Amino acid sequence: MATNSEVASPQMTEQLDNEEVREILKNTTDLRQYSRQIEKEFKEVENKSIEDYIAESQNIANLHNQINDCDDVLERMENMLMSFQSVLNNISTEITQLQRKSVSMSLQLTNRQSVKAQLSQFIEDMAVSEEMITIIMETPVTERDFSSQLNVLNHKLSLVKELSFKESKSTSDVSDVLHKLRLRAMTKIRSYLLEQIYKFRKPMTNYQIPQNAMLKHKFFFEFILSNERQVAQEICSEYIDTMGKIYYSYFKSYSTRLTSLKFEESCTKDDLMGIEDNASKGLFSKTTSLKHKSTIFTIGKRGDILNQQLEAPIIVPHAQLKNRYTAEALFRSEQYALVDNACREYLFVTEFFMVRGSQAQDLFNQIMGKTLTLMIKTLETAIHDCYDTIAMFLCIHLIFRYQLMCHKRCVPALDKYWDSLQSVIWPRLEHVFRLNIQSIHDCDPTKFNKELGPHYITRRYAEFSAAIVGISEHFPNELVSRLLLELQNEVECFILRMAAIFPTRKDQLIYLINNYDLVLGVLMEHTRDNSKEAEAFREQLNARSNEYVEEILAPHFGGIIQFVKECEHFFEKEQMDELRKQERRSLALVASFSANWKKSLEELNREVLLSFPSLLTGSQLLQLALASLVQYYHRFHKLLTPNARAQLTNIHVVMVEIKKYKSNY
Repeated sequence: MATNSEVASPQMTEQLDNEEVREILKNTTDLRQYSRQIEKEFKEVENKSIEDYIAESQNIANLHNQINDCDDVLERMENMLMSFQSVLNNISTEITQLQRKSVSMSLQLTNRQSVKAQLSQFIEDMAVSEEMITIIMETPVTERDFSSQLNVLNHKLSLVKELSFKESKSTSDVSDVLHKLRLRAMTKIRSYLLEQIYKFRKPMTNYQIPQNAMLKHKFFFEFILSNERQVAQEICSEYIDTMGKIYYSYFKSYSTRLTSLKFEESCTKDDLMGIEDNASKGLFSKTTSLKHKSTIFTIGKRGDILNQQLEAPIIVPHAQLKNRYTAEALFRSEQYALVDNACREYLFVTEFFMVRGSQAQDLFNQIMGKTLTLMIKTLETAIHDCYDTIAMFLCIHLIFRYQLMCHKRCVPALDKYWDSLQSVIWPRLEHVFRLNIQSIHDCDPTKFNKELGPHYITRRYAEFSAAIVGISEHFPNELVSRLLLELQNEVECFILRMAAIFPTRKDQLIYLINNYDLVLGVLMEHTRDNSKEAEAFREQLNARSNEYVEEILAPHFGGIIQFVKECEHFFEKEQMDELRKQERRSLALVASFSANWKKSLEELNREVLLSFPSLLTGSQLLQLALASLVQYYHRFHKLLTPNARAQLTNIHVVMVEIKKYKSNY
């Protein structure tokens, strides 16, 4: 786009020419003369220019020559560059061709390497080396080289089998050799495994050693299973038959020998909780039986079998011929032996025979089934005439713990066995439990001596209940809780029936307190403080204690107590006139108290301490009675008129005297 100055240029030139013409016309009157003058000047300028050209002609010629030389140089340069351009074009074409060849060669190399790798692997997998043939044919199966070559042989057999389905012709070259090697390897492996299995049959053999040897070469069975299932089934059947007989024979013998270590005199129906002491001659007839029978209702250290002794070494019968054991101790030893052997066996068959889930369970049952049935029948026989409830309950909790132990070892195979054992024990346990309850119900209180101390049946119940509650703390059971409640109710009724044979209410309360205190003390010693049984007897003890306090205070301070109960409502209703009407009566009570209160405290102390065999219980009741006396004394003091209050013994004097009877227990 043109600028403004470029557009205006012709107009300005024309304007300047016009001005110049006007200037000439103004200064010169003759235009021809002026024209000649201008021509003359042009001529002079032309001549001078010619002279200058002539003078510079040599330089101009030189310049012309130089320009020609430059043209020649530039022409050569142009030719050279054109030649370079042609060469570069050729080089670029060659590079492109080389790149194409390189890509093609790289692809060919990759394909060849891929084919080479697959072909080499295939040839290696198919080829049968002389070393393999020699080792498979001649080397013992226990050698490491044999196991290594057996793995290779198994791989080759699998490959040939796979290729044969595809009708590959390459298999025909090696199939015959591999078949012969397979037969040779299977023959040697079969002989070795059967030899290890037959070692189990030798007497006094530690069968863990051949089992460990078989596990070390567990690939042998995998090889046979993948190549000849009939041989694998033969080996498995031989193992099942051998181990089944070994376990059956061992546990049958062990159970029989353990039975001989049982206490000679076991619990009978004459050893129930409500049976009198002199009803069973066997209970105290021999010192040996006393040592055993003392554990019928008392757990003692028998509970250790669920804790410290749970995984203790099993009892060795021939080494313990002079010792005798409780039923639960023999049961623990037998079941722990079973747990140890069964868990090891289950883990072995799952690893060696490569079975899981239901297949593992079926194989395990084929091996251990007969043995487990034997042990269930043995327990049924032993439990049929058992009257030891604590022993049966301990056996049930041993089952719980051993079942949990099996689960921790990842062995669920014994679950049905544990259920079967429980189904044997629970009915008998409930039956004997109810026999004990019925025995207490059938007790005749008139046949017992009138003694204010705790009854031996109460002690039996306390020890028995504490034992059952303590055992079932970690595995509570609804049936046991219900039976315990029935037993508790029956024992409470028995205690009340026994108390009724005493003629006075005070003796009845003493008897009740002694029995309730015994039960509560035993329960708190062996169970939690907040157990249902402890709470029930604590309530009974508190109620009877408060009633007893009222009974023993009445002979000494009954007048004051009666006065407080009759007149306290006057004070509460602010009927002071009625209280003043009782002044004569209150003065008589004050005089009687002032004269006899110290003597009464001494008699109260002596009476309480003599009534209770437990010094702690007697002391607590005495303190409760004295505290109640102080409360009545304060209430009595409020009800007195000023005259009577002035004659009453000072409360501080009474408190000083009461502190003398404070117990150190």
